[in-house]
Amino acid sequence: MSVVGFDIGNEKCVIAAVKQRGVDVLLNDESKRETPALVCFGEKQRFLGPAAAASAMMHPKTTVSQVKRLIGRKFQDPDVQNELRMLPFETSEGQDGGILIHLKYLGETHRFSPVQIMAMLFAHLKYMTETNLGLPVLDCVIGIPSYFTDLQRRAYLDAAKIAGLKPLRLMHDCTAIALGYGIYKTDFSNAGPTNVAFVDIGHCDTRVSIVSFEAGQMRILSHAFNNSLGGRDFDEILFGYFAACFKEQYNIDVYSNVRASIRLRAACEKLKKVLSANAEAPLNIECLMDEKDVKGFIKREEFEKLASGLLERINVPCTKAITDAGLTVGKIHAVELVGSGSRIPAITRQLASFFRREPSRTINASDPIFRVRDYEVQDCIPFSIGFSLDKTPILQGSNYVLFPRGQPIPSAIVLQLQRSSLFHLEPFYANPNELPSGVPSEISCFTIGPFQASNSERARVKVKVQLNLHGIVNVESAMLIEEHVDDSELSTKEVRHVTNGSEDGTYMQSKPSNASADGKTNDKTMRRLEIPVSENINGTMTGVELMEAQDKELKLAQQDRTMEQTKEKKNALESYVYEMRNKLFNTYRGFASDEEREGISKSLQETEEWLYDDGEDETEGAYTSKLEALKKLVDPVENRFKDEEARKQASTDLFKCIADIRMSTKSLPNEDRESILNECNKAEQWLTEKTKQQDSLPKNIDPLLWSSEIKKMTEDLNMKCMHIMSRKASHRNLDNKGRDQRG
Repeated sequence: MSVVGFDIGNEKCVIAAVKQRGVDVLLNDESKRETPALVCFGEKQRFLGPAAAASAMMHPKTTVSQVKRLIGRKFQDPDVQNELRMLPFETSEGQDGGILIHLKYLGETHRFSPVQIMAMLFAHLKYMTETNLGLPVLDCVIGIPSYFTDLQRRAYLDAAKIAGLKPLRLMHDCTAIALGYGIYKTDFSNAGPTNVAFVDIGHCDTRVSIVSFEAGQMRILSHAFNNSLGGRDFDEILFGYFAACFKEQYNIDVYSNVRASIRLRAACEKLKKVLSANAEAPLNIECLMDEKDVKGFIKREEFEKLASGLLERINVPCTKAITDAGLTVGKIHAVELVGSGSRIPAITRQLASFFRREPSRTINASDPIFRVRDYEVQDCIPFSIGFSLDKTPILQGSNYVLFPRGQPIPSAIVLQLQRSSLFHLEPFYANPNELPSGVPSEISCFTIGPFQASNSERARVKVKVQLNLHGIVNVESAMLIEEHVDDSELSTKEVRHVTNGSEDGTYMQSKPSNASADGKTNDKTMRRLEIPVSENINGTMTGVELMEAQDKELKLAQQDRTMEQTKEKKNALESYVYEMRNKLFNTYRGFASDEEREGISKSLQETEEWLYDDGEDETEGAYTSKLEALKKLVDPVENRFKDEEARKQASTDLFKCIADIRMSTKSLPNEDRESILNECNKAEQWLTEKTKQQDSLPKNIDPLLWSSEIKKMTEDLNMKCMHIMSRKASHRNLDNKGRDQRG
């Protein structure tokens, strides 16, 4: 087994695996490190990764992209609606308020959730990894944006489970980048921590993390983000500019045509990259729409002016990250710039002006190759989280935050509550301003119980709440504790914070329950009972739904394999037709009779016509039977051709064998020598006569003498001669033994 890392971006996926020499990025079927994050549904099969990219233009309305922007989100979310308006596939609202994607497949309309689509990508990456490593893959680490909510993190875990993966950790993208940077660099100062700002401008978002490095360890000080500012927004600036130009110049409305919009967006993305290295760039697209070729042109200066509003927004998450980290710009020792959207020169200038230092590109986020070594990573959560007890927020100090923003993960809290029967705990985001827009504050609801205390005044419940390694809130356990004491007072509430498994302080300390007001100790008995905990999270998959999704994924994968095998059989038949037609009139010409050539040629022509007519879309069995029928006609001719060369080699081998045996008989007694030579002479005579008869026959009939017969004669001759030699050797051994006994 090998632990691998999966990074599914908005456009591309990257796989990293631990190998003997360290961590390597794996290559896909096209020998590229980045694999398109696309799932395309054809009429009878899915296409994933590079195959999906190749099929997207033929199936624009059944090609799903940017699923990362949809997973774990609600259909009615205004930001989601903005996303969906740019995507060509049909969607609707699910029963749980989530998103359903409508795709035509096998003659029917199927509805998939973003979790199921993400699971397809995970399954494809898993297959690629197993093919590359030659090992089964189960354990993995998955990269996610730091702004992912609890629901989105759970959705990723569900998708991984459907794909047959076991995530060891969901790791924030900037944390993973910082880890690679920390392992790569070995020259950190011993005078104190080195603070580095990581700015990751991706396809659709911008993330900024401030990280403190020391030898062998790193600590995330803050995460900040803008989840709606990325490279594609700069693409849209160009798209809108050229769409307006083409409407005026060519009288075409690109927005009204799905294929035209896809092609123009792709061209604008390429143009943006050209402008990163050139002061101006042309745009040319053949037959964009209404059979019209279009041409455009823009200068970098003009592009930067159009994008000035976007450039100004980049400073916002940078400011927030530094503020949340409790630092100033002067305390930042280095700035690392990564991400596909970061190559615009104006962005580099903007960040250099903000941080008062030139950003570096020390590490390529898509191509880490470094030695594995121990390294301590302390990440944190970017949101403040509170808890409600039966709809009443639990007060913690002066506010309702139990896990403050910047809380290390994993962490845990122990709540001690005076409760005698079933109750509910509801985690919520305590500060809506910290969240991406449109995200509700409610996280989930945990039901503690049912249970019933025998003495409600003496009963308390200890609940351990965990912010786990994935950044997900869970109630780990609940315990009923009943005390039977005299003259004792019980606190109504006690909260303890636990980080990395150890308590780090008591914020509301109760008076010892076995001490009376006058300091006397009273006897008491305690009863402990584990209480069941159930979880209700709107928008996640139930156990039954997960099993159904796993079963559906298996069926889809089987259909894909069936179609691939069918394609292979069809291609094999097509190749066989072309190959045999060429050989029939060249290589095999002398080995087929006129009648055979005519019959085979006719069958090849009929098969070719069938392939491009009725056989264009047939079953694997149909292609197999057609191929077998052709081989039945061609095999006799092919066998004659192949056996001619094989017969010559077999004859040479037999003559050599005869010569070698004759040479080896010189030291044998006359009787044995004559027996062996006699066998050699018979074999030689047989081969000479048979060869003479064979040479008198035409090549276009089956041979009188097959190479297999000559090989058998060689084997028989060897066996007979060895038998004679071994028999004589046995007699000599017996004679020597008899002489030894008489002596």
